[in-house]
Amino acid sequence: MNDYDDIIDHPHYEPKRHPRMSMHNRAAQFAPFAALTGYDAAINETARLTDTQLELEEYDNQRLQDILMRLAAQVAKRPAITVIYFKPDERKAGGAYHTLTGNLKTIDEATHSLVMTDGTRIPLGSVLDLEEAN
Repeated sequence: MNDYDDIIDHPHYEPKRHPRMSMHNRAAQFAPFAALTGYDAAINETARLTDTQLELEEYDNQRLQDILMRLAAQVAKRPAITVIYFKPDERKAGGAYHTLTGNLKTIDEATHSLVMTDGTRIPLGSVLDLEEAN
């Protein structure tokens, strides 16, 4: 005879007066106490990766200048363009590259930025690539 032969075939005990606690409530009872408020957010922010802004070669700068000159001549037609630009991160060093396709409203000489018809402003110093959409 083994140690549990006398009870092995019996049904699991169910209390008659108190219903069983749900697994969710039981787990909550043993959840760790969050002593360091904001610690998880700080860890996640540190782990979040950002890109560094690339410096353009002289050839690429000249190509962008040529495209800007063509666009400035036809800005009244609100040409469709696709811009790849760098947007700095608000919370840490670096940022991310974004691609935007839309219609150009104007090239603002005062702020050195592209202004799209949806109101988006893109600083010319952040532009990595620019092409006229067809």
